[in-house]
Amino acid sequence: MAKKSGKKSKAELTEEIARSREEITHRLTRVREETDLPRKIRRSVRREPVPWIVGAIAVGLLITAVVTRKRKVIVNAARIGKSKGRLLEAGFVLGALRIAATLLKPVVVKLIEEKFGQYSSRGRSGPKGF
Repeated sequence: MAKKSGKKSKAELTEEIARSREEITHRLTRVREETDLPRKIRRSVRREPVPWIVGAIAVGLLITAVVTRKRKVIVNAARIGKSKGRLLEAGFVLGALRIAATLLKPVVVKLIEEKFGQYSSRGRSGPKGF
């Protein structure tokens, strides 16, 4: 077959396609290697571990400093006096209720015994109360 100007033979075209495929495969492999960040980091840590260890310690200290920093608390002095007064008042009320309950307990027990005492005086009609 004679070569025509401007057109390539079938063998030349298949050879060019094969070369293009190999070149694309090679480029794709390089792109994958360049974008494989975990692999790059592992390789870097193996080669130079000291800077990575120092960096990790620095980041840990920074995070610890941010998390454990003391926060400024502003206290309203006028409100403290009111809350102390309320607390004192509540304590006084609870103390008075406890004293009243102690004094009234015998009276309440006597009333309950009188009210329900009549039910217990009837007795049981049978061996099991039936």
